[in-house]
This record gives sequence, C-alpha cells and structure tokens, in this order.
Amino acid sequence: MTEFEEAVAAVLSALEPGDVTTYGEVAAEAGYPGAARAVGTFLRNSEGFPWWRVVGSGGHIRTPDPARQIRLLTDEGALVVNGRVVRAG
Repeated sequence: MTEFEEAVAAVLSALEPGDVTTYGEVAAEAGYPGAARAVGTFLRNSEGFPWWRVVGSGGHIRTPDPARQIRLLTDEGALVVNGRVVRAG
C-alpha cells in the first residue's frame, strides 16, 4: 500500500457503526486535503472497509448502488431523505 492508501485505510478503519463522513473529510483526516476523489477511487478498488459510511459533500449518496448504501446506513440508524444523509446514526 502507498502512504496515501495506508493513511486513508486508518481513517476508514476507525469509523464505527453509525458514523457518516464525506470523501473530503476522510482525505483531510488522512492528511491529504483536496484528495476526495482519490478516496473514492481507493474505496472502489479496496475491500474490507466501510464504504457505505462515506458520502459525498452535503451528505449526498454517491455510489453506483444507492439503494444498498441507503439500506446499510439506515440499518446503522442514519436518516436518509431524497438521497441525502440528514442525520447520522
């Protein structure tokens, strides 16, 4: 893994059930502000990380399978309205 991937993996591994964050927040927490798209690429190409807990800016669902992500988020207590997380679990 690259240094970037290790830093992102550490941030993602720390997310607990009910946590919801954005790609940009993960990038900034990992020490790479401005690398939100790279976080998305990492999640798309990696397994074992809670990808469903990461949403677009403003809480918007940004995945090819929004129904699945919404179900996983609501199972953890999040409130999703019109494709947007309005309250974390």
